Amino acid sequence: MEAREVAASNYWRANVRLLGLLLSIWFICSFGAGILFREYLDRFSIGGYPLGFWFAQQGSIYIFLLLIVIYVVLMGRIERKHGLGDGEPQ
Repeated sequence: MEAREVAASNYWRANVRLLGLLLSIWFICSFGAGILFREYLDRFSIGGYPLGFWFAQQGSIYIFLLLIVIYVVLMGRIERKHGLGDGEPQ
């Protein structure tokens, strides 16, 4: 296997690992906090609303937006590490 193929394989492995982690976090926050753990979280409130309801309606959206920002930052690091950053020859 050529060095270029190994580098591409390492890049995609890091990319898929990051995607899997971020999607797992989103799933836990949206499905877990908004549905599975709603009854327990409803014991607490945020802004006058039960926390489980808040996660189902607002929290998962905010977390999704935060995860997009985290993805962009971390993918930039991964791309620079593998020589694929903006403005670099491929």
